[in-house]
Parts: sequence; C-alpha cells; structure tokens
Amino acid sequence: MHRYMKPLLERIERGEIDPTRIITHTLPLEEAERGFEMFKNKQDDCEKVVLKP
Repeated sequence: MHRYMKPLLERIERGEIDPTRIITHTLPLEEAERGFEMFKNKQDDCEKVVLKP
C-alpha cells in the first residue's frame, strides 16, 4: 500500500482518478469507531468511509 500511495495521490491531483466513486459513507470524526465497524463488517453496503472534522 505505501509504495502506491504517492503515485495514486499524484494521479488524483492531476484529475486522472476520481476517488469519490468509492466513497459510500461520510461521517463526522466523532463517529470514527462506528465507521470502522461498518467498514470491517461490510454493513450498509459500506466500501469506503470518509471522516470529516
């Protein structure tokens, strides 16, 4: 994962990849534990959780 992070971020910045396609849930930071459990257990068709401050 770590060796792919920089090239992926660069492609996102150039607009070559749209990461919003995989975001299924957006939660406040206070609900991080719930988001992790939802992702881990694949509840509510969860594929990717984004946490907002």
